Amino acid sequence: MCPIRVHWHVKLNYKDYWRAKIAITNFNYRMNYTQWTLVVQHPNLNNVTQVFSFDYKPLVPYQSINDTGMFYGTKYYNDLLMEAGSLGNVQSEVLLQKNTDTFTLKKGWAFPRKVYFNGDECMLPSPDTYPHLPNSAHVVIRSKPCA
Repeated sequence: MCPIRVHWHVKLNYKDYWRAKIAITNFNYRMNYTQWTLVVQHPNLNNVTQVFSFDYKPLVPYQSINDTGMFYGTKYYNDLLMEAGSLGNVQSEVLLQKNTDTFTLKKGWAFPRKVYFNGDECMLPSPDTYPHLPNSAHVVIRSKPCA
C-alpha cells in the first residue's frame, strides 16, 4: 500500500512544451518522511526541460531508453513530508518539451506509467480507464417559438 498520494496533472499545454504539476500528500498518520524519493516512469521524461521545487535525476537503465526519473525534495525546503493530510504536502512542476512525432495527450498518455515512493510501488489506474474527452461537442440548434 502506498502511504502517500501522488497527484499529477497537466497544468499548461504550450505549442512546443507542456507543464505538469506534481503534488505529494502524506496520508500515513504515524510517519513523517524525510529525504523522500519519488521515481516516475513516463515516456516523455527524456525531454525534461526544467523542474521547479524538486531536484531531479534521470535514471537511464538502457542507453536508448530514458523514460524514468527520480524526484526528491530540496534540502530545507521540501525534503520533509511532516504531517498527514493536506498540511503534509509538497509540490512541484515539470516542464517537458514535446516531440511532435510521438507526443499526444490522448488516452491517458500524459500520466505516468509507474510511480514509486521511497521504493514502494504506488498503484495507478491503467491508461485505458482514464476519462476521455470528445473530439467535438454536439451542437443542438433550437428554434425560437413564434409568437
